[in-house]
Amino acid sequence: MPHSEKMSKGTALITGGAVRLGKIFCETLAKAGYKLAIHYNSSSQQAAATAEKFRKAGVDCETFQFDFSEKNDVSDLITNVRKQFPDLNVLINSASVYDQATMMETPELILERQFKVNFQAPYLLTQAFAQQCRSGNVINIIDNKIAFNQYQYSAYVLSKKTLAEFTRLAAVELAPNVRVNGIAPGVVLPASVRGQDYIDWRVEGIPLKQQGETDNIAQALQYLLTNDFVCGQILFVDGGESLTNTGQNSANYK
Repeated sequence: MPHSEKMSKGTALITGGAVRLGKIFCETLAKAGYKLAIHYNSSSQQAAATAEKFRKAGVDCETFQFDFSEKNDVSDLITNVRKQFPDLNVLINSASVYDQATMMETPELILERQFKVNFQAPYLLTQAFAQQCRSGNVINIIDNKIAFNQYQYSAYVLSKKTLAEFTRLAAVELAPNVRVNGIAPGVVLPASVRGQDYIDWRVEGIPLKQQGETDNIAQALQYLLTNDFVCGQILFVDGGESLTNTGQNSANYK
């Protein structure tokens, strides 16, 4: 049956939905029967191409530009989406910025950008979603780095750790009408600058000794959307990597 003939499950807004994991979330939601509101900031060409691909497959899909790093009213994005999709009922906070810098190397501009995009935008979008949509699902895309104190990514890790705590806090406040959960991916889609040697090295530190597939992330999203008794949880999809930080102890001293 063509997608357009299926009964729609509602509309999903995916921030950063034009590229990388955001695009995977779009594909997963489209297959599940959702209409798509694809947010982008600077990836206009990728967003247009992604949207056109879904439209050709019969998916009702529109793109929405918004820069979370600027002083904008983030709730406008929810308002604009609902003008075209009044049945908005899923928010995927996937947009993210990533700067490698220790605390001592981090200027105020980087600190502000990391928190504006990675934490403040999801916070305010969730607030606006709950106010305007009244019910549905919010899923925050975090990072398995929150299990570690990797100071080499100081502002980034702190912004994601804050997002994780917000996920739990918002889940309590917004239940039962809005379920809030999170996904913390591990080594699934490394940056394009990473070579195979780097990936092999990372895999050695993963208990399951394998790199994750995009299907693993898609399955996590499907689980959180369909299991209506899961609330305030952060699902680590990382092969067990987040469990490996045992610290220094006398048993492994050589």
